This record gives sequence, structure tokens and C-alpha cells, in this order.
Amino acid sequence: MATTADYGLGEFTFPRGWFMVAPSSDAVGAPKPLRMFGRDLVIYRGESGRVVLMDAYCPHMQAHLAAEQTSGAAARRIEGDSIRCPYHAWRFGPDGRCDHVPYYKGPMPPAAKVRSYPVEERFGCVFAWHDPEAGEPDYALPDLPEWQDPYWVRCTFDDLGTIPVHPQEIIDNIGDTRHFGPIHGQIMAYFDNIFDGITARQRSGGGHETMTTSEDGVLDSDAMYTGPGILIARYSGETDAVQIILHTPKEDGVTQIWHGLITRGQSVPHSPADLEMNRAYHDIGLAAFSQDFEIWRTKGPAIHILRLPTDGPFPRSRAWYRQFYNPRARAAEYQARANGLHRTQDVPAHPSVEAA
Repeated sequence: MATTADYGLGEFTFPRGWFMVAPSSDAVGAPKPLRMFGRDLVIYRGESGRVVLMDAYCPHMQAHLAAEQTSGAAARRIEGDSIRCPYHAWRFGPDGRCDHVPYYKGPMPPAAKVRSYPVEERFGCVFAWHDPEAGEPDYALPDLPEWQDPYWVRCTFDDLGTIPVHPQEIIDNIGDTRHFGPIHGQIMAYFDNIFDGITARQRSGGGHETMTTSEDGVLDSDAMYTGPGILIARYSGETDAVQIILHTPKEDGVTQIWHGLITRGQSVPHSPADLEMNRAYHDIGLAAFSQDFEIWRTKGPAIHILRLPTDGPFPRSRAWYRQFYNPRARAAEYQARANGLHRTQDVPAHPSVEAA
């Protein structure tokens, strides 16, 4: 298992960015333990409906805030959007600051706080902002207008568990032109990459052995990372589909992965045919993604890629990824190394580029 230091990514062990930490359905009123970014966390839904995520250990005597209380009548754990420690009932607001101790009336010590993380709910997921410098978010979550469109059939995300692989290996796929044939049975008609700030885009098309193509026999794909952990890929074929792949570092060198796929239906409410089409596309999309997943799960770490000129722009994608492991003051430096349109030798670019 390779670590961030092995890849030489930067100063920080875990990257800056928005990451999925749980499906929205997991964020309930009762506090639940969670492990992400090499840290023990607690997640709960306040009485207002707000989801709160914070470090797990009370600064008083290091009790876990999600530990169970079993003696007598259990104390009320969630009050408003605040949480009480099960050990001595210290109460922490959603900002992580202690605002009440039942047996103390004096001013709170400055250290009576736990780290709280910015959280947003989007398309059925809870996303947390992780920043080693503890800064506020410097980019927004990606838009997914299809999720709000009543014609689109929504999904429940597949929890694919963890793999002992650093996310660098997953990010490498964005520039890996030549794996489409051996892994996915796809003959590439075009492929290129566009890196722009915090986004990394892959435009590809070709015949595919499993996923349904358009009348001209080409499955068109437009896949984009927004930050280091959120990939949204749009496909145009027999029907339009959006595949959502979310990965989050759980430990240094261990990655948690979720998968979802939504499709455009033909009617509102959705007909049985719409639902069946969604199930079919989901199963095909998950099977195609699982082909990558199996390679990641069993491969050795590619600390240095024995790269051929016709492989794809791996140096650009790795430079792009490094911005998230270094102080945000240096982000522009890494972006400058990657930004722009990059083609793969001997493979046509997107038709819009070829026509220009």
C-alpha cells in the first residue's frame, strides 16, 4: 500500500476539497461514528435538519461523541443542532464550540472546542470540506441539474467499500487513453483532456462492447472531476445517462468509493419502461466501472509510470492533482503546469477540436 509521501504529492497527507462522507440517509438524528481522512469523526442531523460533522473526541476527557449511553434514562444527545458528550454532558454547537456544561457557570476555556467541517447535502449525498489548512471552501460543489429534472430517474448510491489503493491511482484514469480497449472493449474514435483550475475533463468517444451507443456506433462521454474526489460523467447513446463516481481517502493509501447512475426517462411520473431502462443502465455502468475497480484493487502502486508518448497526458493529470496536497497559495503554480487542452499522440481529439 503506497502513501501520499511515496507519490511525492506535497506537504499534506490528505487533500483539500469536497468529498462525500455518507449518503444523506445515513445522517440521522442520533450521532454516528465515521472514519475519514485518517480521523475519527461524528456525524448527526440536528433538529433543524442540518447535518453536522465534527471530530469525534470531546476535549474534556477524550470521550467519543458517538459513544452509546446505556445507564438509566439516556440523556438527550441532540439539542437543536448541538450535541452532548455522553460522558459528562458537555454540549457542543454545530461550530464545534462548547456552549454549555451542566455543572459549570464560568467562562468556557478557549480549548473547549472540537473541529467542525463545512457540510453540504447534494444529490442524495453528504459532502464535507476537508482542508489541512482549516480554510473555508475555495470552490463550489458541481452542479447536477439532471437531479432536479423530473424526467430523470434518480439513483441510490452503491457503497463499493474501501480498496487499499491511494486515490492517485484512481485519478490517473482521467488521462489514461489506452486502457479503454483492454479493460472496456472500446475502440477509441477520439480522446482529449482539458485541465482548467480545479477541474479535469476527459472527452472521449468510441464503440463500446457493453454500453449502448448512438446510431453512428459511438458512445460519447464527457467526464469531469470537480476537485479531487467528485467525478461526473455524461453519456449520450440510446438515452442520456449521468454516472457519478465519488471517492474519499479513508486512510493514507486507503480509499472509499461510491457509484451512482441516473438516466433520462420519457414520462412523469416514470413509467415501468423508464425504471427498467435505469436499472439496465445502472447495471451496465457499474459493471464497466467494476472493470477499473478490479484493476485498482489488485495492482501495485505506479509511483513512476514507464510512460510511452502514446499513453496519454499522465504528467499533466498528476501535476493537476498535486494542487490539492499543497498550500492553496501554491495552487496556481500546479494549475499552470496542467491547464489547457492536451491530446494523446495518434488519437484524434474531440470532433470540435478536429473541425477547428
